[in-house]
Amino acid sequence: MIDVVLVDDHELVRTGFRMILQQPDVRICGEAGTAEEGLRLIRATKPHIALVDVHMPGMSGIELTERIVRANLPTHVIVVTVVEDARFPKRLLDAGAHGYLTKSCAAEELLNAVRQVASGRRYLAPAVAQQLALATLDGEGSPFDALSSRELEVAMMLVRGKALTAIGEQLNLSPKTVSTYKQRLMEKLQVDHVISLAHLMTVHGLLDTHNNQVGN
Repeated sequence: MIDVVLVDDHELVRTGFRMILQQPDVRICGEAGTAEEGLRLIRATKPHIALVDVHMPGMSGIELTERIVRANLPTHVIVVTVVEDARFPKRLLDAGAHGYLTKSCAAEELLNAVRQVASGRRYLAPAVAQQLALATLDGEGSPFDALSSRELEVAMMLVRGKALTAIGEQLNLSPKTVSTYKQRLMEKLQVDHVISLAHLMTVHGLLDTHNNQVGN
């Protein structure tokens, strides 16, 4: 039996996952709407798999993954995020995630990923695996590797046109704190405008300009 915990701040998403995972070999042993709640649940139930969203109020999915690994918990994380957010699988794998899927994946792919990761293997969505392979062939590091998990998250939201207040509301941070993150990441990347940031993300294959609205 594969024990699974669902960590996503959207109840409809968790309901969909729960319906897909109603299988003889899978058992849902809990749900959480925040990463903090998810971490407590994972510590208490020690499931084989945690399906984790990236963007949640407060702690992000990346931070949750890092904490699970640091705590030496037996749970393997599969990140399931929206298509537009499929920008940093390498960061998540470095943090200790064992799987990476987009929410547009088929139900059968989700089941396959859960079973594969539960058996001790990694699972990457085919498009993500291709991107990682190409990046390895290029042999070049990315300046975005210098950003912290939260800075990378803020950068992604900035290039999608989100205002500081909106970013703060989503991440449960004050606008002043978000502004500080923005200043730090701009300094690290040596850019002075969100448009320059978007250009840099495009150059490094982190941004599809057709699916994103660049803010000011």
